[in-house]
Amino acid sequence: MYFEDRVDAGRRLARLLLARGYTGEDTIVLGLPRGGVTVASEVADALGAPLDVWVVRKVGTPHDEELGLGAVAEGGIAFLDRKMLARMGVPEAVARRLVKRKAMEVKERVARFRGGAAPPELWGRTVIVVDDGIATGGTMRASLQSLRERRPGLIVLAVPVAGEEILEELRPLVEDLVCVLPTSDLEAVGQWYASFPQVPDEDVVALLARARARAQGGGLPLGHGA
Repeated sequence: MYFEDRVDAGRRLARLLLARGYTGEDTIVLGLPRGGVTVASEVADALGAPLDVWVVRKVGTPHDEELGLGAVAEGGIAFLDRKMLARMGVPEAVARRLVKRKAMEVKERVARFRGGAAPPELWGRTVIVVDDGIATGGTMRASLQSLRERRPGLIVLAVPVAGEEILEELRPLVEDLVCVLPTSDLEAVGQWYASFPQVPDEDVVALLARARARAQGGGLPLGHGA
């Protein structure tokens, strides 16, 4: 195992980002829930930057939620892997229904995690997008595409571990890419962690509340409407 847990992974990732000169000034760290928020929290603390979430949900097959056909992110942006759809024999009409269902889940989770607050203002800012790892890349691709519509100054993709091939596919979507462990041998993200439990929604809410309190107390810039 390479990382002890998500906290360890976040601290290692933060060191690489600091070495590249990223700091809290005009920067915001966005974690993909749920596991990515734990990693992102460590990054935000180290950089002195505000923390928020960017909600995305994987679109699975009708019979296997974990078999990714694509993803839906905030703003209604959906990415579907056409090759996978064809391989699994999923009709277009079925795929549309799956996307609609996941879009509803995204809205529910946005409300749950932000508690009614508006999404962060990203225009012109450096946005560091963090997950706990990338296996297939569908959720990250949908997230990056939806974030680009918010017209940030820079988008930085930052993850502890990811497949080298997937990173190269995602590289054109960002201005910078930081990965602690790019690997050609990635069957599952959890294989690189000694401890990789499911992260409850309550933990995400608690991390965001702590970050919000820290920002209000220390004068860090908050997202619009926060």
